[in-house]
Amino acid sequence: MDVRWVVFLAVILSILQNVIYRWFAMRGLSYSRTFNVPAAFPGETAEIVEVIENVKPLPLPWLRLESIIPASLRFASQSNLDIDEGEVYQNHKSLFSLRPYTRITRRHSITCLRRGVFTLQSATMTCGDLFGMSVQTMQLKMNAAIYVYPALVPLSDIPLPAHSWQGDYTVRRWIVSDPFITAGVREYRPGDPMNRLNWKATARSGTMQIHREDFTANQRLMIYINFDLHEQMWGAVTDPEAIETAICYAASIANYALQQGMEVGFGCNGYFIDSDRGGKRPVRIEPTAGSGQLYSLLTAMARLEIARCAPFDTLLEADLAQRVGSTDYLIMTAYRNDKLEGLATRLRGLGNALQWMEIELPENHSAGGGGAVETADDETTADHGVGGSRLAGGM
Repeated sequence: MDVRWVVFLAVILSILQNVIYRWFAMRGLSYSRTFNVPAAFPGETAEIVEVIENVKPLPLPWLRLESIIPASLRFASQSNLDIDEGEVYQNHKSLFSLRPYTRITRRHSITCLRRGVFTLQSATMTCGDLFGMSVQTMQLKMNAAIYVYPALVPLSDIPLPAHSWQGDYTVRRWIVSDPFITAGVREYRPGDPMNRLNWKATARSGTMQIHREDFTANQRLMIYINFDLHEQMWGAVTDPEAIETAICYAASIANYALQQGMEVGFGCNGYFIDSDRGGKRPVRIEPTAGSGQLYSLLTAMARLEIARCAPFDTLLEADLAQRVGSTDYLIMTAYRNDKLEGLATRLRGLGNALQWMEIELPENHSAGGGGAVETADDETTADHGVGGSRLAGGM
């Protein structure tokens, strides 16, 4: 055959395959990307599962998928991946070759580095013909998400003394008296109810003796975190690591208290990452018990944006307006002023117990340094902290 005919046929076939791929390359093509687990803790591994299917008789010599993935999800080293890493996001690229009527499933191992909600919202699919003469691109919308919970630490690593919510141990300065539990007798004082008289002790001593009530723990714990690091703060938190530490401690305390059968709630003056512009409201989850409550609290904490949306005192004022009672309050805050102290006194007056837990900041906290949570002492509380840390509180 004349070489000119060979060239002519090659050109015709090239144009023909170009037209075919231009019209049919993207047809019958489907793609999905999901996480193999809905949630994980920092340091745990998960998988991103990619499934791509070609349900037509036309093979695809090459197909490239690109997507932007948060840098807090670290990929393990894999030969079939091309990853351009950045501080906040990383560009993830995968290359496929698909025969007719073929489905390919790929699993990419990732390590969750920090708390948050991480979503895979879109991807770009590009494919073409044998010679790269025709390139087709399609934008894909997805809705895959993984919740990374705050890290849980042992309760012994949190600078807390013995509390009413730590088992059945009673702490007089932290809990309210229970008329059904007695701890000996004492002399009668004006105003004591006569139905508490201990007649046998009165007969033995010759003076009126009253049953002395012991103290028992409230079965409701409300954990609050104040995102304000100082009184004039508004908007972004200047030391996010200090609040991250407080969130980890709050999650760990909630986990322990729920295991003891308590009802636990959580609140803060931050807001959820996925809140719309007009829906940024303080977070408050009512105390309740059970394993389902733990996952509700962990999920809420994973969704928290490290930014404030309202003054912290509005949370305490709302509880006072609802006359919340018989609740143990643990309030984590970097500062206390007269207004917060006054609200705390009023909450105690409703029959609640309340303790302050200080969020310690470094001297250069305005520059965005980290911080640890430390407890502070006052005149009504003995020092029971671990490693010099102290917890302040009282009835």
